[in-house]
This record gives sequence, structure tokens and C-alpha cells, in this order.
Amino acid sequence: MMRRFLLIGYSLCSIFALASAQDINSQVVLQNIAIGSCNRQEAPQVIWPEVLKTNPDLWIWLGDNIYGDSEDMDVIKAKYDKQKNNSAYRELLKQVPVIGIWDDHDYGKNDAGQEFSQKVASRDLMFDFLDVPKQSPAWERKGGYQSYTYGSGNKKVKILLLDARYFRGNLDKKDRIYVKNLEGTVLGEEQWQWLENELTNSDAAIHILASGIQFIADQHPFEKWDNFPKERQRLLDLLVKTQPKNAFFLSGDRHISEIAQLDVPGYGRFYDFTSSGMTHSYSSSTESNTHRVSKLITEKSFGVIKIDWSKPNPIVALEMRGVNGELLDKPVVLFGDN
Repeated sequence: MMRRFLLIGYSLCSIFALASAQDINSQVVLQNIAIGSCNRQEAPQVIWPEVLKTNPDLWIWLGDNIYGDSEDMDVIKAKYDKQKNNSAYRELLKQVPVIGIWDDHDYGKNDAGQEFSQKVASRDLMFDFLDVPKQSPAWERKGGYQSYTYGSGNKKVKILLLDARYFRGNLDKKDRIYVKNLEGTVLGEEQWQWLENELTNSDAAIHILASGIQFIADQHPFEKWDNFPKERQRLLDLLVKTQPKNAFFLSGDRHISEIAQLDVPGYGRFYDFTSSGMTHSYSSSTESNTHRVSKLITEKSFGVIKIDWSKPNPIVALEMRGVNGELLDKPVVLFGDN
């Protein structure tokens, strides 16, 4: 009954109150957030009924939400339309608010960055797919980054969706391994300034940052923030400077799921919850990650973030769940009294 009340309130009040300093505000208190990435629109969409069983207050796409892989925007739109018209996904849309950010395949080109020729039109198609309100300031900016705040008082969650494609510098490969770009950018200066403004003096009790690519992992040879070490360090320094309460990261891309932890001097523990592989996974992966504090999940999965507001400092539990909804590892508990 409470779930239905929240959804009715969402509908009647349009729940999102637009504000100049914030893209979108909502009074809904988040207790369950479901997340996922790497979703082929033509593949069987078997996970959505299991997502709904977790009773989420919000769904967050973490990239490769479709596999567009084209510079023809009619092709990209048709693939978004196919996903949006999938009956199982439409059932989720009826019941759960949806937000998200892209990675490369929905951006339009594998591993692409700022050089992608259709990035402006592609961004607009992503926002249309996500139903980003036309009044949102996000439409007026370049790139796809967005800010959302849910709840009020001491039960407020701020979600910052970072665009790691539109402004990202070039990457070269040597022997099939990316060469680190020591001076290039991931976010671009305008997005960096926006992010600092969003974190400075924020009164949210929980801060969730997200991008398509992993933030903490630094050993595998694929795309990751560590390919731009100066940018990775800049975000860590920003955490120290702004001290956002209970901050952690979400990522997709890898066709595996895992939870990594990094001790940041001057800030504390920082986590990256990678939830990836909704319709296909990297089943043979044995990759190392010395920061991993969970199992390496190589089967298809989605993630759930559970928030317990009963303590003075909220407790956050991260769960990795399979296509039948089963827990694939014990939850990793963040913050609170832990």
C-alpha cells in the first residue's frame, strides 16, 4: 500500500520540482534502488520481472542501455524504441521512475570519446529515452551529465550521473592494451566545475556518483578511469575537498559484477559497485582486482542498493542478484555502524 501511495504521489505531483541549482528534486524517500547495464535490446529481457520483485523506488541505467553502435541516428532511435516498447521493460516503466547515463555502445561507437561525430544528436536521443523532463537544466548543457536529489531532511540522497564519453580525451592501444593518457580529460572542465558545485556544501545524507566505466579498478586492460590517472586522482581530491557524506560510486560496462573498496586519505572508504551484464556476461572472466571486497560475478545480473534510515547514520547494503532474483553473494554493507 505504501508503494502504491508513493507512485500515486509521483503521478499527481509530477514529483520532480525543478530548481535552478538542481536538475531535479523529488520528495520520495529512497529505500531500494535497482541498477544495471549492458542490455541488448534484441535479447530476451528476462531480468525485469525479478527487478520488480525487489520493489525498487528507482531504476538507474549505468550504460550500454542499448547496443546502438551506429553513426546513423535513425538506427539509434529505432533501437531505443525497441527497448522502450519491450513488454517487460514497459511494466517497469509503469511502476518505477527511471534515470540513467550512457556508456559507449548507446553513445554510438565502441570505446568512443569526444571525437564521436554524432554525440550531440545521440545525447538528445538518450534524454528522450530516459524521459528527462524538457524543463530540466540538463537539456541546456553539453553532454549527458545529470543531478537528482530524492527525499528531504536527514533522508536525502543526491545522485550525480557523470558523462564519461562526450568530453573524454583520446585513448591509444599498444599490444591491445590501452596506453594511459596522462594529460587528457574524462569529464571536461565544464562538467568538473558542475560536479564540484554539486558536492560543495551538499546537505544530502548519501551521495551516489555514477559513470559507465569503472572508477576504482586499476588492473584490467579495458576502459576505466585509471586510463586517465590525473582525472581519477582529481575526483579523489574532490572528495577530500568537499567531504560529501556517505559517498560511493556506481559503474557498468564490464559484463561482470563486483564491489571494490578504496581507502582515500583524508576522506575514508570509497566504494565502486559495478553491476553489469543484464542480457550477456563475461562468463570466462578470471580477472584480478586487489580492491575487490565481493565475489567476482560472471553471470548475468543486476544490482540492488538497500538503504536503512533507522539509524542516525544510514546503512547502505549492496546486493548482486541473478536472473532468477537470487543473491549471488552476501551483501556488502556500507556506512552506518559498520
